[in-house]
Amino acid sequence: MPDQGGSRQNVSFPSNGRTAHGYLARPPQGVGPGLVVVQEWWGLTSHIADMADRFAAEGFTVLAPDLFGGATTHDSAEAARLKRELPVEQAVADLAGAVDFLLGLDSVIGDAVGAVGFCMGGGFALLLAARAGDRVAAVVPFYGLPPDPDFDYRGLTAHVLGHFGELDRANPMDAVDEAAIRIGEATDVRPEIHFYPAGHAFMNDENPLGTYDPLQARIAWRRTLTFLRGHLG
Repeated sequence: MPDQGGSRQNVSFPSNGRTAHGYLARPPQGVGPGLVVVQEWWGLTSHIADMADRFAAEGFTVLAPDLFGGATTHDSAEAARLKRELPVEQAVADLAGAVDFLLGLDSVIGDAVGAVGFCMGGGFALLLAARAGDRVAAVVPFYGLPPDPDFDYRGLTAHVLGHFGELDRANPMDAVDEAAIRIGEATDVRPEIHFYPAGHAFMNDENPLGTYDPLQARIAWRRTLTFLRGHLG
């Protein structure tokens, strides 16, 4: 069923010849490194907007693109349908447009951005990094991998920090290890992967799956900030 809260859009930007939408959050000091935050399969929900606000409060200029064109849900079957019907190429094009938009803002410093993705968005963040090359300097997938397990990571130059749950049946540890090996074989990147004693979506404090783990979320959050600051300034 649709989420009565609706999508948290507040900005539009050009993408692949059309107009895309998203949620933009600026840091208190007015300028900072750019960061793309990629949604879960629930859509551009209040949780994703809150994550964007949290990163902005830490000094980043953040854009969370709306990959579902305004649709949000907290129903797993509906979320699966939205994800299934989303063309992968369209999603990656929208994310690439988000990178271009951020790099064109006066509030963004540097010539590359970071990308952080959750669930479905973790896989899309990796796809974006492989497509965008050196325009994405750091990528952080939370419990998400590309839909194609044989994805060719050539083109990815970003530093990679991955967060995955040991109890996550959607992304078993051997699949995560295989992805890390494929990245290492295809590129010069050596991913930094952390496994947590938690399930899928352990970072989502709205807890739609009942798997939110505040302790592991705090650990992953601190590691992410240290990583992004180290590679984005």
